[in-house]
Amino acid sequence: MDTAGQADINLGSPNRGLLSDSMTDVPVDAAAAAPAPAGEGLTEAEEEELRAELAKVEEEIVTLRQVLAAKERHCGELKRKLGLSALEGLKQNLSRSWHDVQVSNAYVKTSEKLGEWNEKMTQSDFYKRTQETLSQAGQKTSAALSTVGSAISRKLGDVRARPFSHSLR
Repeated sequence: MDTAGQADINLGSPNRGLLSDSMTDVPVDAAAAAPAPAGEGLTEAEEEELRAELAKVEEEIVTLRQVLAAKERHCGELKRKLGLSALEGLKQNLSRSWHDVQVSNAYVKTSEKLGEWNEKMTQSDFYKRTQETLSQAGQKTSAALSTVGSAISRKLGDVRARPFSHSLR
């Protein structure tokens, strides 16, 4: 399963901690790298022990970064082989998130409340009168536009029927 240039992810491996050619370590913050004054009350032995532990933790961090990078590469290869693209992943995440929203308590309660309000609104006398008035206004507007359209069509028909020479005078 190991490929050329892939970090060995076996933490017990003798190659543990070695970076491949394509990997680099994350730079360390300059302030964190500067030696801090020795803590008050620490003996020289305690300070040396803490420094050794720090070195060990930093080495483990480097190893974990390598393992993570190798896992990310492997994940990318698997997705490529399966034909999964970043867009497909985003689509699945959005779909899952939208589903989670739809089944959430807040969404369900809000939908129910809006349904109740809609029912009350559409059953009110004010809504019914307004709907009727707007319907009548729409019918009258439609009839008026139809009349205007007919008049324009007649005028254009008259203009077309005239001989061309008459329209130049």
